Amino acid sequence: MIVSMQERATEEQIYAVIERMEEAGVDVHRTTGTVQTILAGVGPTANIDLSVFEVLPGVLNVLRISSPYKLAGRAFRPEGTVVEFANGVKIGGEHVAVMAGPCAIENREQIFTIAACVKAAGGGFLRGGAFKPRSSPYAFQGLGIPGLQLMHEAAREHSLLTVTEVMEIAQIEPMLPFTDLFQVGARNMQNFNLLRELGQARKPVLLKRGISATLEELLLSAEYIMAGGNYDIILCERGIRTYETSTRNTMDISAIPVLHKLSHLPVVADPSHGTGRRDMVPPMAKAAVAAGADGILVEIHPNADKAASDAAQTLYLDQFEKLVGELRVIAQAVGRTL
Repeated sequence: MIVSMQERATEEQIYAVIERMEEAGVDVHRTTGTVQTILAGVGPTANIDLSVFEVLPGVLNVLRISSPYKLAGRAFRPEGTVVEFANGVKIGGEHVAVMAGPCAIENREQIFTIAACVKAAGGGFLRGGAFKPRSSPYAFQGLGIPGLQLMHEAAREHSLLTVTEVMEIAQIEPMLPFTDLFQVGARNMQNFNLLRELGQARKPVLLKRGISATLEELLLSAEYIMAGGNYDIILCERGIRTYETSTRNTMDISAIPVLHKLSHLPVVADPSHGTGRRDMVPPMAKAAVAAGADGILVEIHPNADKAASDAAQTLYLDQFEKLVGELRVIAQAVGRTL
């Protein structure tokens, strides 16, 4: 259930409604927007008489939410969520964020060269994998925490934020000092134990859509994190597995506006994994921004053909710089900035 408070509702009135909701047996999640306070009741609400809450002082209206995702749904924050980081960088709202870096952190020279390029192009996030979940056990598995330390150092030198994938609960604590945005990869979208722990971490999470996941399943995974109290979630469309074999995955551009309709959470697009082909990354990135993506996540490398992982989908640095310039024009055309 969603209780929308009146614009001028007092704290005393809000707390009184929260108390009545808790007495009814539901967990209450509060969000305060620019205009009003929204109270989401999560739990057994089917038999609750909503009219009891409609007459409480300060209440504007009460809705019973039929969708299984209560906190990730648009009704919880009708104005939309903007995830803001310590240095003032935001994901959501009018600005389109740029996140770029190698699939895997390989060495100091590589990551520092890439960080300089991302900053010069106007990007805000340096991405890179320290722990690599590879299909083959013999493929490069990443440098681990030492690699993450290198990326953190390179990012700070160029005033960038870091985003990297967390694969298991045990990695969360040692990664905290070096990570600004935790990435949950497609393989872990339904690792519910990991999602629960990230709900307690109080650090933003970029949640990628699973390889064969529906949008409802993606939003339910976000719900796991939000139920723990962490509302700073960014959804990521990264392509899904279909019958088509021309590309590594099928990039579902239509998911972007659908997710914006269903949820208040910002949505970014990953055309690198969405296609698996270098020549397809720029057109799909441009299509994603035109469709309303709040950010773009791309893989880049100084010597893309020799990248330790995912070389076929990785852009050269000059290709990335050209792409950002083109994205800036498209963002402006749809009323955004980049």
